[in-house]
Amino acid sequence: MVLHLVGETIDATAAHQGARRGVLIPLVRGVYVDGGDDIEATILSHAIRIAHYLYPTAYLSAASAALLAPTADGRLFISGRRNQRTRVRGLEIVQNKAPAHPSTATAIIADDLGELRVAASSPRQRLLEAFRLRSSHASTITDSMRAQMAARLLAEYGTPQAAADAVWALARENAWYREGEGAERFLLAKPGGTAPVNKAALTLLVAWHGDLVGRLGHDGFEWHWVAERRSGPALIRETTPGKLPAFIDSLLPEGWLAQILHERDARDTLRRGRRYMSNITIVEDRDELAALPADVLVRPLASFAANGRFTGVYAGPGRSEIEETFEQNLARLFTQPQTPRLSGVQIKAPMSLSGDGILVPAIDQPFTHILKPAGTAGFELLPIVEWLCLELGRAAGFTTPDAALIAMPDGMPPALIVERFDIRQGPQDQRRLAMEDFCSLLDLPTSAKYDGTIERMARALRPLSTEPNVDLNILFRRAVFAWLIADGDMHLKNLAILKTAEAGAKAFTAVRFAPLYDAVTTQVFPDLGSDRMALKLNGKDDRLRRADFLGLARTMGLAAKDAEVAMDTLITRLTECLVTLQLPALAAARDDAKTMHRKVGAIVAARCAALTA
Repeated sequence: MVLHLVGETIDATAAHQGARRGVLIPLVRGVYVDGGDDIEATILSHAIRIAHYLYPTAYLSAASAALLAPTADGRLFISGRRNQRTRVRGLEIVQNKAPAHPSTATAIIADDLGELRVAASSPRQRLLEAFRLRSSHASTITDSMRAQMAARLLAEYGTPQAAADAVWALARENAWYREGEGAERFLLAKPGGTAPVNKAALTLLVAWHGDLVGRLGHDGFEWHWVAERRSGPALIRETTPGKLPAFIDSLLPEGWLAQILHERDARDTLRRGRRYMSNITIVEDRDELAALPADVLVRPLASFAANGRFTGVYAGPGRSEIEETFEQNLARLFTQPQTPRLSGVQIKAPMSLSGDGILVPAIDQPFTHILKPAGTAGFELLPIVEWLCLELGRAAGFTTPDAALIAMPDGMPPALIVERFDIRQGPQDQRRLAMEDFCSLLDLPTSAKYDGTIERMARALRPLSTEPNVDLNILFRRAVFAWLIADGDMHLKNLAILKTAEAGAKAFTAVRFAPLYDAVTTQVFPDLGSDRMALKLNGKDDRLRRADFLGLARTMGLAAKDAEVAMDTLITRLTECLVTLQLPALAAARDDAKTMHRKVGAIVAARCAALTA
């Protein structure tokens, strides 16, 4: 990169002839570059030499005096006889009118043409320039530059007051009184003082299985996610700048829990809560991480269940003797920040099953099981219906978590206890697991959980799954199963993938469709008799026929024969299961539960018959 300056490196005649032949490119009066060079790079690398050539009596000032170079946006600041701007391609030379008695020092600049000595604002004048009013020069000086200028003057004069006096002497000489006041305030500020900050801003540490994976910040206006540099799998991603990452948004409480927590927004929730599903902990201080228990299965539910009933000891909340409802007592658990937060609109509680079969709230204990108590206003038998649907799903060939009905105190209807499948299965299990629902996978807010389609889910699943053909078949069968059991609540948050990384793995070793959960025949509940599918397939959410599912299979890339076999197998297995499926004794003793059992069976039988080839 060669720069030619008439009278210094080339004579006027040679420059003129070179320009006529196209060998040299004229830039501005007396300044030329070689035609084959990178012109912009040549100009910027020789910016100070060009400015000194054009304005030999001017001196570097403001940010350029501190940087001894142009700013990142290509501006070079000088002070001289007048205010003016000169554009040389990508370089803008901004000249400010110099004061009557400037204080300058000599700076040494080196470029491809050698060393150059130029005048630049002295440290005292530089600080005064930082406080000039309505000045583009002053606007280029950052807070860190000001701090460096102040530190330089303190080192020279010993004390803030002595430095301020020296700066004031120069300010008075040039009648820069406002500038002197600003510089003095800055120099005499209390040591260690910082600029006021927005106290609404927060920074949270996000850990997975106890290991820090990133920092989540909110500046009062928008969210910021910064991932930790680590060798493990990437779990959380920021797809839209300023937006809360969808993975974290999917962990936040909804419905009943969101109402009883009285939290205004996600900031409140994340600041108050500590523990979430998928082995995620979110804290403000790293020391808090060590104090939180790891979610590791202590004893499987199967050890304390028989014939669909929990045989251990329930030691959770019940109704109070002083007219407090079960919901109020359950809500009290969540006033403690270490109580795990749950998503979903259904009333539920995080529980821990001990080695001796005692089921307690997971406040200071591993969060291993989810308690789903009876609802109200016609939903008292929701746990029983969900147990039936999980049994139907198991019979249909889906992987399902262990679940059992549990007798509740104070005459309450039975509740359902479900074992978590997204946690380690014991102290020797060193895997890292995370469940991510399809709201998160599709980067949708929770409020949009009914907006997707099965086809869109399939497109998202195929590139993520480590066994895409198998998982697409599962998704297809899940859609058929939801229709056959009249599950109108199979939305994007009730379908997920389960990610698993072996100990020390840099990437997930398995990404598979998650086990069946939250499956319910919704049509048996009040005002839901005509409930439709939550997600459309083949453009429809009701009155589905075999042809609709075959159309879905084609869109998903499944062979028609495989789809036919999948449907027939589901119908056969469900029909056989309806004959043998019995309620656990604590539910069978209730007339309303037996009636509900018959309703579910009738719906499933009718839909199986209608979908039979």
